[in-house]
Amino acid sequence: MRVFALDKNRKPLDPCHPARARILLKQGRAKVLRRYPFTIILGDLEIENCVTHFHQLKIDPGAKTTGLAIVQNHRVVWAAELTHRGFQIRDALTSRRQMRRSRRNRKTRYRQPRFLNRKKPEGWLPPSLMSRVHNILTWVKKLIRFCPIAGCSQELVRFDTQKMQNPKISGTDYQQGTLYGYELREYLLEKWHRTCAYCGATATPLEIEHIKPKSKGGSDRGSNLTIACHSCNQAKGNQEIEQFLSNKPSILKGILSQTKRPLADTAAVNTTRWKLYNELKSTGLSVEVGSGGLTKYNRCRQNFPKTHWLDAANVGSVETLYVEDYQPLLITAKGHGTRQICRTDKFGFPKRHCSRIKIHKGFQTGDIAKAIVTKGKKIGTYVGRVATRATGYFNISTNNGLVQGISHRYCQAIHRKDGYSYQFHRASRCYPFSSPL
Repeated sequence: MRVFALDKNRKPLDPCHPARARILLKQGRAKVLRRYPFTIILGDLEIENCVTHFHQLKIDPGAKTTGLAIVQNHRVVWAAELTHRGFQIRDALTSRRQMRRSRRNRKTRYRQPRFLNRKKPEGWLPPSLMSRVHNILTWVKKLIRFCPIAGCSQELVRFDTQKMQNPKISGTDYQQGTLYGYELREYLLEKWHRTCAYCGATATPLEIEHIKPKSKGGSDRGSNLTIACHSCNQAKGNQEIEQFLSNKPSILKGILSQTKRPLADTAAVNTTRWKLYNELKSTGLSVEVGSGGLTKYNRCRQNFPKTHWLDAANVGSVETLYVEDYQPLLITAKGHGTRQICRTDKFGFPKRHCSRIKIHKGFQTGDIAKAIVTKGKKIGTYVGRVATRATGYFNISTNNGLVQGISHRYCQAIHRKDGYSYQFHRASRCYPFSSPL
């Protein structure tokens, strides 16, 4: 992907090719401003009046991962995949609530329970959902500072084929027509992760399968449906699933548990999409909205594989796309730590206390550092997020695992803490441009 560039007044310029950035850095005409995303700042006087071009930021919101792409004149110049921590926040709030109720039950059992004593503001969303909106909005504002972005595109709604063919359609015709089949198939593909429920096949056309056969009282409800490849669908026939998978108890247990599981990812996206749309409009950018059907049509028409960042690049009106590099920046939300001073065990009893001092030896937990160890049992080079200790011996989370006990004398900060971790997707330039779905 291309490198962001700023002039000496920190005005964003058109992103430049990595080879061009290396030349500028080698000649001393530019300096590295930040590592993630990689940004250089130019010191030449004649750069002040440089002409910039129109760039479009495209967003494909997701419950777990959101795709980001910057497109300039049908060329994808930068892309990233942003992984959220919404489910982690939900689990943390659930654990805190359980511990609080257990403590009150032990210590203040005489107190009457209180409820409805706090009024939520209009448009309130749970913290686990708002974290997704805040993560995307943070990166939109950050990219505006590094690139001359004039507008953004967001995938907002699905493609309603029936309303276009017949604007007056309603009632049973609308519920059980083309839209019903389209929505149901997309629902099953998302719920079963686009794989055959019986054999796990992916690179094959998938069919809708009744878990309990209709000939034996099964219904057409979504909880009784799954997706299977043609061979598994024919082999099962009208057998009960317990009979068909009698020799595969682990697969049977997984399917029965999955049928009762709601589609939490889709619910999270549907709940936050309008909130995100209104927040994007508040940035002052012109917001273009697209549908999921249009995104899939644009991607399949150009024979691109299904990835989050390529879906983002195909949001909205797209004629043709040229992708220079297939190595997007992988961003993972890590948060800014916790204010909890007392750590507890699984029963809620205090176990240890944390220091109020957050900075040790010039480093803070969450900084990205490079450690070059020259002696001892851990000789080597390590790059990753740092977990600081008062002793001066840190833990470094690298792509290959956790390395413990690295002295601060070997560490050099390359990116200060901002609540995210970064890495690159090392993919081949020759992508397998094929997808049966």
